[in-house]
Amino acid sequence: MQFRARLHGACAPASLVLSLLLAGTAHASDNAAAAPAADGAAAEGQAPVQAAPALDEGIVVTARRRVETVQTVPLAVTVVGGPHIDATGAFNVGRLTQLTPTLQFYSSNPRNTSVNIRGLGAPLGLTNDGIEQGVGVYIDDVYYSRAASSTFDFLDVSRIEVLRGPQGTLFGKNTTAGALNITSRAPTFEPEARAEVSVGNMGFVQAKAAVSGPLSDTLALRVAGSFTRRDGSIYNVAQGQWVNSQDNKGGRVQLLWRPNGGVEFTLSGDYNQQDPNCCAMVYVRTGTTQRPLNRQYAALAAAAGYAVPSTNPFDRVTDEDVALRAHNVTGGVSLRGKIETGLGTVTTITAWRFWDWNPSNDRDYLGLPITVRSNNPSHQDQWTQELRLTGESGRFNYTVGAFGFYQKIHTSGVQEQGAAASKFLLNPSNPALYNDPSVLNGLTATNDISLKNTSAAIYAKFGYKLTSKLSIQPGVRINYDKKDGVYNSVVNDGAGNLLTVRPDNTAREKAQLGVLAPQYFVANFSDWNFSGDVTLAYDISPVVHTYATYARSFKSGGINLNGVPADANGNALTQLATVKPERVNHYEVGIKTQFWDRKGTFNLAAFRTEIGDYQAQVSNYAVGALRGYLANADKVRTQGVEVDFSLRPSERFSLYSNAAYTDAKYVRFTNAPCAPELSGGATSPGSCDISGQALPGVSKWSFSYGAEANLPVSFLGGSEDQVYLGFDGNYRSRFSSNPTPSAYTWIEGYALSNFRLGLRRQGRFDIYGWVRNAFDTHYFDQLAVASGNTGLIVGMVGDPRTYGFTLRGQF
Repeated sequence: MQFRARLHGACAPASLVLSLLLAGTAHASDNAAAAPAADGAAAEGQAPVQAAPALDEGIVVTARRRVETVQTVPLAVTVVGGPHIDATGAFNVGRLTQLTPTLQFYSSNPRNTSVNIRGLGAPLGLTNDGIEQGVGVYIDDVYYSRAASSTFDFLDVSRIEVLRGPQGTLFGKNTTAGALNITSRAPTFEPEARAEVSVGNMGFVQAKAAVSGPLSDTLALRVAGSFTRRDGSIYNVAQGQWVNSQDNKGGRVQLLWRPNGGVEFTLSGDYNQQDPNCCAMVYVRTGTTQRPLNRQYAALAAAAGYAVPSTNPFDRVTDEDVALRAHNVTGGVSLRGKIETGLGTVTTITAWRFWDWNPSNDRDYLGLPITVRSNNPSHQDQWTQELRLTGESGRFNYTVGAFGFYQKIHTSGVQEQGAAASKFLLNPSNPALYNDPSVLNGLTATNDISLKNTSAAIYAKFGYKLTSKLSIQPGVRINYDKKDGVYNSVVNDGAGNLLTVRPDNTAREKAQLGVLAPQYFVANFSDWNFSGDVTLAYDISPVVHTYATYARSFKSGGINLNGVPADANGNALTQLATVKPERVNHYEVGIKTQFWDRKGTFNLAAFRTEIGDYQAQVSNYAVGALRGYLANADKVRTQGVEVDFSLRPSERFSLYSNAAYTDAKYVRFTNAPCAPELSGGATSPGSCDISGQALPGVSKWSFSYGAEANLPVSFLGGSEDQVYLGFDGNYRSRFSSNPTPSAYTWIEGYALSNFRLGLRRQGRFDIYGWVRNAFDTHYFDQLAVASGNTGLIVGMVGDPRTYGFTLRGQF
C-alpha cells in the first residue's frame, strides 16, 4: 500500500546506506566541567561536542540551590548533559524517558500529558485544570505549571537534572514526586555560536542555533532558536493525509547584566509554538463488556455498515473523519537576579507565563460521524515570584525562601454529536429513537470553565556537619493553596433548543440528556499544610557516600473541572466537585560510589513512598461528556530499587547501564471504577475493589544502557579528530494503561535500540548518521478505552524505525 511503502521503503538507496549506520552515545551526566561557572551552572561552554558518559566526580548540579557535585549530593538525581541530549536525539521530555528509567511520560495530545517519576505525579490520561502536578518542571528556576509545556523541544539546554522524591523544601512550588530542573546555556562574555541541522526519513528536518557574546563590559546577549518538522506516522485514509506529525518552533532571548562580580541579572523571554496535524489513535482490539451484545462494538459497527481500514494497529492507518489540530503556544518573560551578600546569595525570580491551546479532536476515533466536534480551547496566565537566600558559615549551610503563585485559566469547549450518533449511542430496544438520526444529530454541549489558583509558601533547608564525615540536613515548608472554579455546560439539540432536566422530559429529551447533560456548579478549595524532611549523610571515604531520607509532604487538593456525576434528577453531585490533598510519607536510602581511580561509578537507591488520599482518576464509561473525574483512593504505595552504573576505562571506550525496579500499587481502593470487562450491564457493580492492583503507567522493570568507542584519526589536519561508534537503548516491562487494570489495556514490554556512527573534532564539529528504533520494534505508547464502553480499545503506536544525518558545529 502507498502509505506502508512511504514509511518503510521511501528513499530506498538512502535507506540501504543509513540502515547500516550504527550510532549512539554514552550516558547521562556528561563530563561538562570540573569547576562551576559563576552562575552556578557547569562551565558547559567549553565542553566537547560529544557526550562523555561517566558519572564523574566533577559533574556539577544545583539541585539543592547550591553548587555541588552529583556524586556528593545526598539525593537520587540523574543528570543529563546538553551534549548527551543532542547526541541521542532526546530533544523533548518524551525522548528523555528513554535515558532515565524512573521517568514516565504519556501524551495523547499536549493537553492530555502526564509526567510521572516512580509512578507518581499526575493521573494518567486525565485533563483537568483544577489539579496540581506532582512532578515540577522548572526551566532556569521558573516553575511551569502546565504539563503541556513539557511537549516542546528542549532549547539550548546545558543540562537536565531529574530529581526523584519530594522536593518541596528546596523548590518554590511543592513537588511531591520529583522535579525536572532544566538549565539553559547562559549568555557569555566570550563570543560563541552553535548550529545544528538534522535530516531524516519521514520528512524529518530539525535545525537549532544559538549565538552569544558581549554587548559591553557588563552586558551579554544570547539568542537561540529551534525548528522541528516531521511528517505524520499514521495515514488517515478518510482525509488522504499523514497525521500525528511534528511541527515545532521556538526561540529564546537572554540578556545578562553583570555590573560587578557580586551582582547579576538575567532578563529572558521565550516563545514556543506547535502546529502538528495531531493527534489520532488507531484501532487496536475489541473486548467483551457486560453491555448487551447488540450494544457492543461488533454489533454497532455492523448495524452502521462500518469497518475500520485495518485491524492491525501497526499498519498505522486510521479513518478519523474530523480534521485534527493541536495548536499549542506557550511563552513568557522572567527576570532572575543574584546578589552576593555577607549572609550568602540572594536570588529573586519574577516571571509571567502564558499558555494557549486550540485543539480539534475526533473523540470516537472512527470514520463515523458520531462525535463530530470535541474541542476545549484554553488560555492560561501565571505569575510567580520567588525569593531565596543561600549561604554557609563554617559547618552550617542554609537555603530559605518564599514563593508566590497566581494562575488564571479559562476554557471554552464544545462537544457535538453527528448523524451516526443515534445508532451508535442509543439502545436498539427503542427503534423510534435508534433509527432516527435527528435525535442526536447536532446535539451540542457548550462548556465554559474557569479557575483561579493561588499558592504561597515559605520553605527552608539546612545542613550541619556533625563531624567531618557525618551531616544532618532538615527541611521545612509551610504552604497555602486556594482554588476557585466554575463549571458551566449548556446543551442544545440539533434545532438549537435549550435542553434542561425536568420531571416531564419526553423520551426523546431523555435520550439526548443521557448523552450530553447540562451542568453548572461553583467549587472552592483552600488549605494550609506543613511538611518537612530530614536527611542524614555519611561519607565513608572520599569516593563512597551514603544517605538516608525521610520526607513528609503534601500535594494540594483540587477541583473537578470536567464535570461531576449527577443524581437521578440531573443535579450535580457537588460533594464530588473537590478532592482532598494527598498525604505523602517518603523513605529513601542510598549509596554513591566510585572505583578504579574514579573511572567507574556505581550508585544505588532504595525507596518507599506511601500516599494517603491518593488523587485517582475515576471513569463511569459514560457515552457523554464526562470523560473522567478525580476521587481519593485510600492509600497507594510505590517502592523500589534504582541502580546507576558507568565505566570509562579510557578515553576510547565508555559504557553505562541504569536500572529501576518499581512496585507501585493501590494498597486500598475499594470504590474504584470497574474495568471495562466488568462494566456496562444492568447488574454490573457500581464500583470495584482494586486494592493490591498495579498503578497505571508503571513498569516493574526498566533499563537504559549504552556504550561508545572511538578511534583517533587525522582529518583536515585535525589532531583531535575521532571516528566513533555507539549504541544506546532502553527496555521497559509490561504496564497497565488504564486507571483500573484491565485485561484489554496492558501494554507488553518492549526494547528500543538506537545506533550512531560519526566523525567529530572536540569542541568544533560533529557529523554522524543515526538509526533510532533500529529493529523497527512494534510498541504502544498508550492504550485507551473508547467512550461508551462498547469494548473498543484504541492506541497510540510508538515511532517506527527512523534514520538520518546530523551536522553540528561549535565556534
